[in-house]
Amino acid sequence: MDAAEAIRKELSSLLGAQEELLKLVEDCKNTIAFGTKYQHWYSRAYKLVQSLAPERLAEFSSYYLIDPKRKLTDAGNYVIQDYVKAIGARTDHYDKPIWDVNNLTAIRFLNQVQIISSLSSRVGTVLQDVTGYLFAELQDSELAAASQLKKINLRAAGALAGVVLERHLQRVAENHNLAPSKKSPTIADLNDPLKQAGVYDVPTWRKIQLLADIRNICSHQKNADPTPEQVDELIAGTNAIIKSIF
Repeated sequence: MDAAEAIRKELSSLLGAQEELLKLVEDCKNTIAFGTKYQHWYSRAYKLVQSLAPERLAEFSSYYLIDPKRKLTDAGNYVIQDYVKAIGARTDHYDKPIWDVNNLTAIRFLNQVQIISSLSSRVGTVLQDVTGYLFAELQDSELAAASQLKKINLRAAGALAGVVLERHLQRVAENHNLAPSKKSPTIADLNDPLKQAGVYDVPTWRKIQLLADIRNICSHQKNADPTPEQVDELIAGTNAIIKSIF
C-alpha cells in the first residue's frame, strides 16, 4: 500500500466512525463511551489535518478545545471538551438548561467531520509537494557532491551530475505524462520527446544535447578525458535545468 492509499484508508476510517459517535452523543448517559471513542478519533484526525490542511488546524481544534480566555460558558463557546468533561449547560431561573449540550456537541463534531471529508482532495497534491521538495533537496546535495568530487576525479564528478540530469528529465517526462520508448531512457532519449511536447524550447534542447555529450565523455568514452571546463559546464548546466524545467 502506497502513502496516498494509506492516507485515504485512514480518512475513510475516520469518516466511517461518524454514525457511531453521533449515536453516542444523543444521550448524556453515554458521555464516557463517547469521550473514550472520540478522544481516539480526535488524535488520529488531528494528525491528518495537521499534515494535509495545516491552515485549518486551528479551526478544527477550536471545536474541541476550551478557549483559555473564556470567562463564561454559553451556547456560542461550548465545545466538545466541555461535554467530554461532563460539563453541562448553565440553567435559567427555572433550573432548565439554557442550551442542549448533546445537540451542540453533535454540531461541533459534524463541523470537524466536514473538514476531514474535505481532505481527500488534498492527498495527491500534498504528497506531490513533499516528494518534489525531497527530490529537489537530493538533487542539490548530489550536485554539491559532484562539485567536491571534481577536485579528485573529473570523470566521476561528471558522471554524477549526468545521473542527476537524467533522473530529473525522467521526472519531468512523468509530470507531462510522456512515456519514453525505452525502459531505461538516457538523456538523449528524453530530450527529443520533451522538446516535441513543447515542455521547453529549441535553445534548451540544444543545451541539454551538449550536456548529454559531456556526460557521455565522462561515463563512456575512455579514449577522451573530460576537461575541468566541461565538467564545470555539466554541473552548472544541470543545476540550471533542474531549477527551471519541471
